Amino acid sequence: MIILGISCYYHDSAAALIRDGELIAAAQEERFTRKKHDPGFPHNAIDFCLKEAKTDISGVDVIAFYDKPFLKFERILETYLGYVPRGIRSAWKALPIWIKEKLWISDLIRNELNFEGKLIFPEHHESHAASAFFPSPFQDAAVLTMDGVGEWATSSIGIGEGNSLKLIREMEFPHSIGLLYSAFTYFCGFRVNSGEYKLMGLAPYGEPIYAQTILDELIDLKEDGSFRMNMKYFDYASGLKMTSRKFNKLFGGPPRVAESKLTKREMDIAASIQKVTEEIMIRMARFAVKETGKSNLCLAGGVALNCVGNGKIIKLPEVKNLWIQPAAGDAGGAVGAAYAGWYSYLGNERNVDSSGTKDQMKGAYLGPEFSDVEIGAFVESNGYIAEKLDDAALFEKTADAIADDQVVGWFQGKMEFGPRALGGRSILGDPRSENMQKKLNVKIKFRESFRPFAPSVLDKHLSEYFDLEQHQQSPYMLLVAQVRENRLKQVSKDAQGFDKLYQVRSELPAITHVDNSARIQTVEKSTNPRYYGLIEAFYRKTGCPVIINTSFNVRGEPIVCTPEDAYRCFMRTDMDVLVLGSYLFRKKEQPDFEEKVNWQEEFPLD
Repeated sequence: MIILGISCYYHDSAAALIRDGELIAAAQEERFTRKKHDPGFPHNAIDFCLKEAKTDISGVDVIAFYDKPFLKFERILETYLGYVPRGIRSAWKALPIWIKEKLWISDLIRNELNFEGKLIFPEHHESHAASAFFPSPFQDAAVLTMDGVGEWATSSIGIGEGNSLKLIREMEFPHSIGLLYSAFTYFCGFRVNSGEYKLMGLAPYGEPIYAQTILDELIDLKEDGSFRMNMKYFDYASGLKMTSRKFNKLFGGPPRVAESKLTKREMDIAASIQKVTEEIMIRMARFAVKETGKSNLCLAGGVALNCVGNGKIIKLPEVKNLWIQPAAGDAGGAVGAAYAGWYSYLGNERNVDSSGTKDQMKGAYLGPEFSDVEIGAFVESNGYIAEKLDDAALFEKTADAIADDQVVGWFQGKMEFGPRALGGRSILGDPRSENMQKKLNVKIKFRESFRPFAPSVLDKHLSEYFDLEQHQQSPYMLLVAQVRENRLKQVSKDAQGFDKLYQVRSELPAITHVDNSARIQTVEKSTNPRYYGLIEAFYRKTGCPVIINTSFNVRGEPIVCTPEDAYRCFMRTDMDVLVLGSYLFRKKEQPDFEEKVNWQEEFPLD
């Protein structure tokens, strides 16, 4: 029995395939088309999933689409009608594409794929909830989903038991924690549905001086985490912007122009909305656990990528265990839709690992992989210079390079599914280096200097460096925790704003954010033996079981998918070493690299 899950036409299109209850493959369309957040029909991702399952479309029994288009269209139409005449411009822009294309998903899927089997359409938040619970390691759990908006729901609470998942509470549009956060993302000059993580990274530079203003003027927050928004301050329901003139007046002027200088205002606004968002997430989590009577909690939806908020939730005494879908945003809806098909619609039995710790996401390593034979052919056909090594030598030489303050592109095994690079398509560096954060941001990633970098730590050393218990593992880089106090150094408390940026505040300055926190990935040997082996070699060499891990891409570009993508990124930047499978490349040994396109035009700033 094969079920294909699809999400598309909003942002981050993706496909996922389940065979006899096992998640075989999942990938985002952007990785193939090289268009970041590609919303189009995921032809390439579907082709990959079918190839991975060694079948074609005739072998698929059920296709599950991640939401209900007619219900979503009803919400859009009712919203525009409710704001007449203000919504006319926005309606004229959105409705034609719905009437022409998006409403007819059934016909489109059948025609595009030549599919004659069964089609099912779980609701958007049902797909999110299914992606959170069904692959989780829990036999039963409370399920909390939080995002911008699906059909009508913007957040939901559900109960998962065995193969059963039931949504029992919903919050509805236009009142939305995701859209609230996105409104502030827009106001601070970042792109909606892309720059929210920048806002989160900016928050520690400011002070939450506007938090009470947000609670007093913008939202009416209840004890259970639900809230109503004062829509006089927001324009997304009827207009073409996120915020209104009244919002501008409240926060001292118009939105920041993209790419212009960040000021104290934006830092303080970021700190304020982050504080309010964390409070909402905490209240929702507490209520979900209380309402369902379950102490295990599963999260999904785009807001579940707010790893600072997640780090607060895992500390709640009411939450015994926390599991977060690694592709928590809309891409993960493809996984959830497929799982909903297998369990909710077909009623198949569900069995989880008896330890309650092993999930079904396979470390999120669900994308394309390339053998050494394929990589060797790529090297030879292009005349590149590379050394093929056994694992022991590869780990040693790569660890030597990292310890020597060099930047390494690391390309191994299956590509990760979701927004985080987890040691399959990663750029690596030495966290002990005082210059590495600046070097990575300015010379490798070509992105804002304030952005923090994440540590990958060997699982057994988690609690030695970070304020998490040993059982509170973070394999998907979705938890932020404080660096242990004994690892910190004294810094000036007088520094303000970006003056905080390059203070050496811990033994691992390159991964310690200005509030002494870090977004952590724990690495298990059983899940990614090669990545574990590399960090272990670095640990033997330096006494440090932690390395920097950032995604293998430059600003505006999707994470690399193929050896060619990786080599191009390597040569375009100041990266020193590239490792593709068993092959190690040194920049200084490579032939002259000629750009076939202007990559800064190909991948515009996001």
